[in-house]
Amino acid sequence: MKIAVEGCCHGELEKIYATIQHLEEKEGIKVDLLLCCGDFQAVRNERDMECMAVPKKFRTMNSFYKYYSGEKKAPILTLFIGGNHEASNYLGELAYGGWVAPNIYYLGYASVVNYGGIRIGGISGIFKQRDFRKGHFEIPPYSQDTVRSAYHTRGLEVFRLKQIAQPIDIMMSHDWPRGIYHHGNTQRLLREKTFFRDDVQSNTLGSPCNEELLHHLKPAYWFAAHLHVKFAAAVSHGSEGGEERTTKFLALDKCLPRRKFLQVVDIPHKTDAPWELTYDTEWLAILQSTKLLLTTNDRIVHMPNKQYNNRWDYSASLEELSAVREIFQDDLKIPLNFTKTVREHDPAKPVRNTTQPQAAVNPQTTTFCSKLSISDPFATIMESTGQSILATPSPLRTTGKRDVTIDTEEDSAIYDSFTVPFDTSIEEGSEEDTANSSSNPAEISLDDEEEEAEQVLRTSLRDRSVDRPLLIDFPTPGGRLEPNLEETLRHKISLDAEIVSSTPLKDSLVRDATMQTPVLTMGKFKRRNLEIYSSQEEDSPADEAKTDGLSSTGESSSTESGSSGSKKLKRRNQSMYASNDDTE
Repeated sequence: MKIAVEGCCHGELEKIYATIQHLEEKEGIKVDLLLCCGDFQAVRNERDMECMAVPKKFRTMNSFYKYYSGEKKAPILTLFIGGNHEASNYLGELAYGGWVAPNIYYLGYASVVNYGGIRIGGISGIFKQRDFRKGHFEIPPYSQDTVRSAYHTRGLEVFRLKQIAQPIDIMMSHDWPRGIYHHGNTQRLLREKTFFRDDVQSNTLGSPCNEELLHHLKPAYWFAAHLHVKFAAAVSHGSEGGEERTTKFLALDKCLPRRKFLQVVDIPHKTDAPWELTYDTEWLAILQSTKLLLTTNDRIVHMPNKQYNNRWDYSASLEELSAVREIFQDDLKIPLNFTKTVREHDPAKPVRNTTQPQAAVNPQTTTFCSKLSISDPFATIMESTGQSILATPSPLRTTGKRDVTIDTEEDSAIYDSFTVPFDTSIEEGSEEDTANSSSNPAEISLDDEEEEAEQVLRTSLRDRSVDRPLLIDFPTPGGRLEPNLEETLRHKISLDAEIVSSTPLKDSLVRDATMQTPVLTMGKFKRRNLEIYSSQEEDSPADEAKTDGLSSTGESSSTESGSSGSKKLKRRNQSMYASNDDTE
């Protein structure tokens, strides 16, 4: 199965689909699935834009509303997770996932689904220590604080994903697993993003919960975005059952011309599996068994732990799996039940000086929650605050401190068990707690990244530099290339004979620790005070020689595109990249 992976979308769906179409025509291939790794920006109208944590000058409608309204339809089934630049009000309506537009599916706060026999998991948001142990308490209209905390990953979703026992083929996240940069070409990464150096050396760059999930789930592939740079790595998990387990990691850039934001990978799949998007039985069973762990306030709640709780293992039992199959009558196909719930943006009648909308309940979530007898966070909060709900109420209602109605003795025992802190010996903010966390100092915002000229977003497709074959090469766990060329080739896209006729295939493969792809390289841009981010250490001649020896043939870059010499850079608010937990 040929899967296109995209980094930060930033609402540029038209450009992404056009790029994929161009690649299909050029390479003679057919892309079967598109995965977007956050900052999707499913903005339907002007009120949605008010719920995005971005500076006002970056609040642009872009093209998603056309797919929401039906003016256009996504040509490829598209799955995405949330990042830190989202219309949180809309995504919050779909806490467990759902269709944001025809053929475009959001995975929710966290989820596992299946397509064509490939098992795909995802976790939305970015890590922030101060919000990690809280419930999902945010609801529109948001404050200046909650518009940001709404996209912070919570411990509940991490706990649920850690109950997964069956293998995951693909895992998606927005921010990187902490420490992943030690498993690829770190020196090249630091040459491209010099201001990452201190955080890489202190091992605070990235998400500690994603690091934990990486080593627990051990997926075959892990795709991410967020840091606006392309980076590949391979993580060895050792041998299990006589077979080596390795995760191939790839992070991609944001969607801009001449940036490395898109990669196509060829992943083996079950040929007898239906080409349709389906729920995952194990994940549904976990959602159902952990329903009372959901809270909708901002108090600290610790997840169950073996030392303190009667039940701490929520992995799906055979009885729970059977119960889920019975509920769905063995029909796990995700229903095509998208419905428009608000009026879309009208370019002929733009709305100015608008405000944030009130919270709403999405009928997709209501139907899903009703089937599994679980709570919709938005509906629970709205009920507890007396707000009217047009859709069917969720089965569990907020009542006082507990946030849930305790209907049985068994439910009461479950609730009482998880309210006990999982480790009372570690206080939040203590030295031990800090050692297991990350300040996520590189939480990129649009205003902090490169400020390109306005016309760069309007660059036509014919100006894009997509001029080499789709070749995929991951580093080995030791940072070297796969010694067996045949093993490498099974991950590549089929090539047009004319493309490689002038160069032996072996020579055309990537020979560094990043994956090769048709890219959109970036034009000239400016950055101020570059010296602030420059390392005091210079790369040794040996390192330079090593990197030169690893450079790939046929690399399309700004130099090859006519841009030469050093780039002039511009960056504001450098202090935002300091290791400060309060920084967004």
